[in-house]
Amino acid sequence: MPLGTLDRTPPPFFRQGPSALTKLVFFSALAVFLMVADARFRMVEPLRAGLAIVLLPAQQALLVPIEMLSGGADYFQGLRAALQGERQARAQLAEQADKLARAQQLAQENERLRALLELKPALVVSSIAAEVMYEATDPYSRKLFIDRGQAQGVALGSPVINEAGVLGQVTRVYALTSEVTLLTDKDAAIPVLNTRTMQRSAAFGGANDGGGMELRFTSANADVKPGDTLHTSGIDAVYPPGLPVARVLTVERRVESGFARIALAPAASPDGVRHVLVLQPLSAQLPPRPEETAAPEEKQKRQGSGRP
Repeated sequence: MPLGTLDRTPPPFFRQGPSALTKLVFFSALAVFLMVADARFRMVEPLRAGLAIVLLPAQQALLVPIEMLSGGADYFQGLRAALQGERQARAQLAEQADKLARAQQLAQENERLRALLELKPALVVSSIAAEVMYEATDPYSRKLFIDRGQAQGVALGSPVINEAGVLGQVTRVYALTSEVTLLTDKDAAIPVLNTRTMQRSAAFGGANDGGGMELRFTSANADVKPGDTLHTSGIDAVYPPGLPVARVLTVERRVESGFARIALAPAASPDGVRHVLVLQPLSAQLPPRPEETAAPEEKQKRQGSGRP
């Protein structure tokens, strides 16, 4: 074989290129350059966006089995919850139907008894829906401002309630807004009725640093227990009777005092309330008092007789 035809290149095992240290330095410098370029000059963002667009179909295809598994599990779980909710709704509907039938029967009996005793029909209280705008900034009082005022028919002294019970009373009326003093205010008071014993008393605010209520002027031997519910009694001609006011928390009977210290929890929490109802005071629907009607007549008699 002629010598010119021999392959003089070394085999791959003995072929030497750049050293390992040179490769390490080169690729380290390249990595640092790419990181700096990406962080400062955003040079790699077009490449990253292009790769994301190219790989999106593959990502979506790989996510299909996972979505099918999770979607199937959610479907069966939702179906089970829907069936359980339907059973509970049917049970509640049957229970409410029973209560409705009893309520209708009681309403008919009430109407017959009122007609038999010649009692006047119950007063119908009108209401105005309002939204709470903000709370007063005074740290020593508990007051709210609502977006309904004299222009919408809000009267001074109107009760303010929500779905849980009585919140307070309108104490100042402006043209388009009103100020509501909450039951937890230190100057607030409301007549209440214990639904268990039918005993009337008065609840006052300002207990527990303005965050609670208390039942004052109750004798130490009064029949009051923790858990008793207090509703409005309606004797003040302001609040309609039967509205939830508070619940008895603790009863502390002291030997040296003739009155018990009774702490209450308001039925309607003013924290986080957004929408309220402003009720018309009962005094607006009641007939005038005898002394109020007799005063103009006496004044006319004096004018007719010439007396001052």
